[in-house]
Amino acid sequence: QVQLVESGGGLVQPGGSLRLSCAASGLTFSMYGMSWYRRALGKERELVAFITSNGDITKYADAVKGRFTISRDNAKNTVYLQMNSLKPEDTAVYYCNTQKNSYNYWGQGTQVTVSS
Repeated sequence: QVQLVESGGGLVQPGGSLRLSCAASGLTFSMYGMSWYRRALGKERELVAFITSNGDITKYADAVKGRFTISRDNAKNTVYLQMNSLKPEDTAVYYCNTQKNSYNYWGQGTQVTVSS
């Protein structure tokens, strides 16, 4: 079965950086687009970034454009989210996501807290 395991979250000061990783198994990773979502306390889950199966196209939420970069390494079955210039409003649980056979798969999430 498909498994997604996120890592790399933590506490960071405003203006700092973090890199999240999501290791995938149970699927032919190079065939699937991958996404990062986040859910802040009391808010709806929102799409942060998306990358196509071969990495040639990326999309970002307006709130993170120019600060976050999604990338992938198909040899390692891993997708990354490089987050720079972090703001307190980026505080959330970040989830890795993919769709296979019309079913959404999610990781367990990793907490990112931006605070001084």
